Amino acid sequence: MIFGDLPIDDCAGTILVHTQRFNGEALKKGRRLSTEDVARLKAAGLTRLTVARLEPDDVAEDRAAAELAAALVADNLRLDPSFTGRANLYARRDGVFEPDAARVGLINRVSEDITLATLAPYAAVGTGQMVATVKVIPFAVKRADLDRCLAIARENHTLRLAPYRPRRVALIQTQLPGMKPSLFDKAVAVMNERLAALGNPPVEDSRVAHDDAALTAALNTAAAKSADLVLVMGASAIADRHDVIPAAIEASGGRIMRFGMPVDPGNLLVLGERDGKPIVGLPGCARSPKINGFDWVLQRLLADIPVGNEDIAAMGVGGLLGEIPSRPQPRDKPPEEKTASGRPAVAAVILAAGRSSRMGRNKLLLDLEGKPILCHAVDQALDAGLSEVVVVSGHQASRIREALGDRPVKVIEAREHKLGMSASLKAGIRALGPKTDAVLVMLGDMPQVSAPLIRRLIAAYNPLEGRSIVVPTVEGKRGNPVLFDRRYFQEMLELEGDVGARHLIGAHDDQVAELTVDDAAVFTDVDTPEAYDRLLAKVPS
Repeated sequence: MIFGDLPIDDCAGTILVHTQRFNGEALKKGRRLSTEDVARLKAAGLTRLTVARLEPDDVAEDRAAAELAAALVADNLRLDPSFTGRANLYARRDGVFEPDAARVGLINRVSEDITLATLAPYAAVGTGQMVATVKVIPFAVKRADLDRCLAIARENHTLRLAPYRPRRVALIQTQLPGMKPSLFDKAVAVMNERLAALGNPPVEDSRVAHDDAALTAALNTAAAKSADLVLVMGASAIADRHDVIPAAIEASGGRIMRFGMPVDPGNLLVLGERDGKPIVGLPGCARSPKINGFDWVLQRLLADIPVGNEDIAAMGVGGLLGEIPSRPQPRDKPPEEKTASGRPAVAAVILAAGRSSRMGRNKLLLDLEGKPILCHAVDQALDAGLSEVVVVSGHQASRIREALGDRPVKVIEAREHKLGMSASLKAGIRALGPKTDAVLVMLGDMPQVSAPLIRRLIAAYNPLEGRSIVVPTVEGKRGNPVLFDRRYFQEMLELEGDVGARHLIGAHDDQVAELTVDDAAVFTDVDTPEAYDRLLAKVPS
């Protein structure tokens, strides 16, 4: 790739390195300049531009990122289309992520132009969570460098997601005189919550005296019932390898693989096994929903990842879990503070308050394949997994609410909707939850905007990388819906008249990510009878 400052007459076919503003317009960086672009820039008085020109052995950034990401995709992972030199990989299932750290390092050593970033080894991930991203830093990379990366990626599985598999889990609690039954009931509830988060059914609970003989008998009973995993919660902390819990494991025919772990909280954990099935003596902190060392062991066991002495010894780096305010404690937060799999909380505001004056009747309630046009937009938003969906009604509000039925959306009425679109948008923004990170502004009369397209817009959103506004484009033309970071909410609340938030795109052009799509749905609204007829003509009979 040739990078440099060239005379304007030599720039046709090159790639613009920096966003260029002129005469109230802007050409975004990364744009391949056409002859018409060059003529417009020249007419505006520009004489030179900083550009990049691809050479025969160069691979353009999007293609390079897509090729490498495709080579990294394994079972239980999926890949989204590349954009701005980036391709993201996501979990198809809940499970434990296992990157091969050595191979990731080899790929990142090939060229500083090609990067692969992943979650940490053994991270617990949820369906739809991003686990890795390929980023090509310049506008193109050398084919030879890309091929070296592809060879490393294809030689063996560089990335792996081990899904959770439901097990039959027995929980044995030992008790001493004077202990309240509520303590044991709470431990069962907390354990079942832990297991449910990993897709596992509840425990089979039993309670016995805190002595070797009683616990040994209980372990034998669990084995006879074919428990896949036995958890033992002691009435007192495990103080030694010869204490009640380790002694009972050995007396029942099992063996101790590890006593203690370098994770805090969670130090006093015992890992044993009997006939190839794990037995875990739990630390006292496992009575709490907060994350502790036992969580790390449980996640791996339910994902069929072996855990032994060396594995636990390696948990020390990163094993200091306590006294870290920034460390997430998802099970200890109220529901309104949670976001699925740690992803940003992106909500949708669907504008459905207009009078449909050009249509002559309420366009949102017109039938399309057996349901109102508005319901198509709402259903796609729900399928996309947004944190919440707010529908803003106004004209014929009661009919809008009736059409939506029992869909899990928040329906509000913009009482000043006659003042223009800004009133509806402001009503929708005010209705969003306090933990919303960003909003996708959708139009109720665009029924063909799909859930996969919405998910791609969300995947492109990254305010830390200067992508706090995301807009879909087809052949350079911008469409809808548009995603806005919460930093713009105040500006939206200051809008007046019959305008939406689109002017914010121009005001914050340096924060705009244009997501190239091949989908005319981003332009297809139903404003007139003719548009409705065209839409019906496309629907299979």
